[in-house]
Amino acid sequence: MMMKLENLSMKPWRLAMVGLGLALASPLSWAAAAIQAITSTQQAGAEVVRIELSEPLAALPAGFVVQSPPRIALDLPGVSSSLARNVVDINNGNLRTVSVANAGDRSRVVLNLRQATTYRAELQGKTLMVYLEPSVASAPAAAPAAVLAKPQADKADDALHFAENKNVAPLALKDIDFRRGQDGAGRVVVELPNNQVGVDIRQQGQSLVVEFVRASLPERLRKRFDVADFGTPVQAVTATQTGDRVKLVVNPRGDWEHSAYQSDNQFVLEVRSRKVDPNKLTQGPGYSGEKLSLNFQNIEVRALLQVIADFTNFNVVTSDTVNGSVTLRLKDVPWDQALDIILQAKGLGVRKSGNVLWIAPKDEINAKEKIDLEAKAQVAALEPLRNQSFQLNYTKAEEIAKGLTGSRTGGSGGSGNSTRILSPRGSVIFETRTNQLFVNDIPSKLEEIQAMIAKIDIPVRQVLIEARIVEADDNFSRNLGVRLGTSNKTAVASSGNLNLGINGNYSGTVASPDQGLGGVSSVANSYFVNLPSQGINGFNAATMGVSLFTSSVNHALNLEISALEADGRGKIVSSPRVITADQVKALIEQGTELPYQTATSSGATAITFRKANLKLEVTPQITPEGSIILDVDVNKDSVGQVTTAGFAIDTKHVQTQVLVENGGTVVIGGIFQQSENNAEQRVPVLGDIPVLGNLFKNNSRSTKRSELLIFLTPKVVSEKAALR
Repeated sequence: MMMKLENLSMKPWRLAMVGLGLALASPLSWAAAAIQAITSTQQAGAEVVRIELSEPLAALPAGFVVQSPPRIALDLPGVSSSLARNVVDINNGNLRTVSVANAGDRSRVVLNLRQATTYRAELQGKTLMVYLEPSVASAPAAAPAAVLAKPQADKADDALHFAENKNVAPLALKDIDFRRGQDGAGRVVVELPNNQVGVDIRQQGQSLVVEFVRASLPERLRKRFDVADFGTPVQAVTATQTGDRVKLVVNPRGDWEHSAYQSDNQFVLEVRSRKVDPNKLTQGPGYSGEKLSLNFQNIEVRALLQVIADFTNFNVVTSDTVNGSVTLRLKDVPWDQALDIILQAKGLGVRKSGNVLWIAPKDEINAKEKIDLEAKAQVAALEPLRNQSFQLNYTKAEEIAKGLTGSRTGGSGGSGNSTRILSPRGSVIFETRTNQLFVNDIPSKLEEIQAMIAKIDIPVRQVLIEARIVEADDNFSRNLGVRLGTSNKTAVASSGNLNLGINGNYSGTVASPDQGLGGVSSVANSYFVNLPSQGINGFNAATMGVSLFTSSVNHALNLEISALEADGRGKIVSSPRVITADQVKALIEQGTELPYQTATSSGATAITFRKANLKLEVTPQITPEGSIILDVDVNKDSVGQVTTAGFAIDTKHVQTQVLVENGGTVVIGGIFQQSENNAEQRVPVLGDIPVLGNLFKNNSRSTKRSELLIFLTPKVVSEKAALR
């Protein structure tokens, strides 16, 4: 029987154990053995370490090779050390020192090397000979019953042949299933007919190919399994029959890695996304132990757990009810995952206390824990109470007291459920003037309360929130109008020289024949085209009056042209600023309250006020990485037009949640409005005449653009001086 241990986090190293009975052999035959001397010599180009013992060993000891730092370790059960020092200086060739450590009823001999190499061992009477090979490639074949680390060149072959076939006739696979692991890994689960089926695994391009030697596949399983909906790296699994082999082709995507293990008649291939964590020795889904490979046929569970204990240097306590055997093949899996697989296969549980692992059936562990909890509850019911006072500096004692008794729920928006922290016999009182708590409870509860108060009673960081609300307006208007009229003494105009008169407006033109330039009253009704320019923003249009009349002033033609252009730009900047504690709502507002009348229930009228103000309401939350989450509610109201019911209020409102870095600025809202208006008034037919038609029309054009932007800048205040 062969067991292989492999660490892939740095460089491969392996441990081979020949004969499970060696690990379980009675130490009585070795009880009198002791290490007397350790020397090193050169033989045929290889270094030989001689370990002289007082009594011969019954079998070769187990050992393993470490690549970084380069070491070779040998465990000698039932052997003690009679050396004067625990470290022997050699400094010969590749060997630097030899260390000897005693652990219980065994001794571990560690060869500290300059460069990693393989070894083989043999027994010669009372001497254990350890041959250090000059290189991995030139390592000689192992002698019978010798421990030899496997060369690195065989690793590819190990990856190809997962398990050796021991079946004579082909057997049919029972089932193929696919599952999603808790870590998002894809798990291909194959139910084998027995634990003797050979398995080969290789990577072919971007696919994994698993072949089951001397096996057949039922017709119902010869198909393509589309598993993309499981959300794992595996997209499809195809099962086919090729000769006397069953081939599974697994098609993953992305950056992935795989591992395989077999527990009795169940073979599992896991494909997971590669997660690179520079702080972990090995990469894996929730497992951080050093990687190993195990290959056992019908090994007792207790012996297998002892192998794990020797590899991890944990102390394992196994219950007497743990029994049975298991067939296990693991390839390059962390040791803690290997232990988990073994426990799941046999329905066992584990409890860790320091460096001690207690392994027992789950029912036995649960029963033991239940008994312990009941005993603790009985002790707590009879334990004497003790008084202790707590001085609070930053938190109100009344709030802590309510939390301890369960009369106040923690957090905002909770479900309303309350939990009592004190024991059933405990009590608490608070003193507001000195902000102290006085708790009467059992000592264990007092320790919990003290630890909780140490975390709660701390100064809360402050956050300064600056808001800038920018309103920008850009207006442009233009009006062009005309008044045209005439005055005649007779229906038919007589001949005469024409004269021209110019004045400021139509009122200064020729009023009537024979009167010259007259007043407003005499000209008011003389025009027959009245389309003057309208005022803009309270300003009247500029005008110019023109009269065309004869020298005798017996008839006149009057014209007034009015025009007005208005261009306005405005910007209003509001900058509310407020400071508050972490996760505490702050409100700041400024504005005007407008009165309006309302009817009461008795029919009388009452005066009610409505706010038109600028309001900033914000709740900050500082994240662990230093950014700030803001729950923001901003109102920007202004007085609008007058209605019969009173003043209207123009409202601009933004409510949102944003994540901002400390000291950064974010735009949380923007409103852009643009309106254009072109109007024309004209006399029918006459207004359509080219060029001359302008005397019979009025043109107006207006353009308005408005923009609203809201900027937020939160800052974590870390210095007290910044608060002043």
